[in-house]
Amino acid sequence: MDFKHISAMPREVMAYLDPKPGGTYVDGTLGGGGHSALIIDRIMPGGRFIGVDQDMDAILNARERFSAHGDDVTLVHDNFANLPAILAELNISGVDGIFVDIGLSQHQLEGSGRGFSFMKNEPLDMRMDARGDTTAEDLVNTLPEKELADTIYKYGEERFSRGIAKAIVKRRETAPITTTLELADIIRFAMPAKAVAKQKIHPATRSFQALRIAVNRELDRLERFMDDFCGLLNPGGRLCVLSFHSLEDRIVKQKMRLLASGCTCPKSIPICVCKNEPKVKLLTRKTIRPAEDEVAANPMARSTRLRACEKL
Repeated sequence: MDFKHISAMPREVMAYLDPKPGGTYVDGTLGGGGHSALIIDRIMPGGRFIGVDQDMDAILNARERFSAHGDDVTLVHDNFANLPAILAELNISGVDGIFVDIGLSQHQLEGSGRGFSFMKNEPLDMRMDARGDTTAEDLVNTLPEKELADTIYKYGEERFSRGIAKAIVKRRETAPITTTLELADIIRFAMPAKAVAKQKIHPATRSFQALRIAVNRELDRLERFMDDFCGLLNPGGRLCVLSFHSLEDRIVKQKMRLLASGCTCPKSIPICVCKNEPKVKLLTRKTIRPAEDEVAANPMARSTRLRACEKL
C-alpha cells in the first residue's frame, strides 16, 4: 500500500497543539500518519497515543508505521465523531490534546480507487469507510432531481446545481451512471460554457465535494464531534482542527466561539441570566492559513484552514 506522508501545516499544528512528553493525545483522522508521527515523536517515551480513522487503509498503514511503539499507540477503526465511546472503551477519562484533519488524505484521492477524484476513471464509490451502505453511485442514480440539486447546492455551494441535477437525471434514464469521468463530463456540459471558461477549478469540483460529504455524512459527524470534544479534554488540553472549505470551518468557528463566550442568553437581554461560564480559550481568533513556502511546495495545502482552542 503506497501512502504519501505530505501533511498540511505541520509547523502550525505542532505549535498550537503543543504536545507534551508523557501526555495523552488523539489524532482523530490518521490519514497517511504524517501529523501522528510528529505527535508521537513529541510525547514519547511515556506518552499515550490514540489514532482513529474510518478508512481501514489508514489503520493498516499506521499499524506498520508505528509498530515499534507497542501498546503506547492504540489504533481504532472508527469515525472521530464516536470519540466519547472510543475513549470510554479504552478507560481514558481525559486527554491532553485532540487533532482532526477534516479532509481527504492523499491516498484516498490518488490511490484508493474509490472515485474521490475526477482526474481518472474510477467507480463512483466515495465511501471513506468501506462499511458504509451508501455510495455516490447510489445517490447519483436514485435521488429525485430536486433532492439531488439541493444536495449539490448545500454541500458544494454550486450555483448551477439545478442544471447539473437535471442533466444527471436525464442521462440516467438511458443507463446508470457508474464512473467518475462519465459524471464529470455530464457536469461539465450541464454548466454554461462562459462559466466553465472563467473558473479556476475543474467544473466538477463542487459537485464531487457535495456527493462525498453526503455519502460520508461529514458535516453531521463534525457537528457531533464539536458538541462533545470539550468534555474529552483535560484542563489545559487543546483541540486543533484543519478544515478545507467554508462549510466545515463555519461549524468549527461557531462552536469554538460559543464555548469561549460562555453566555448563551439572547442579545436582547442586557444582563446574563444563563450563568454559563466560558469553557475554552481561543488560541486562534482568526483562521490560520498556510505559509507561502508551504503552498509553493504543496499546492494542495492552499485551501487549508486551522483553528485551535484550549480547555479552561
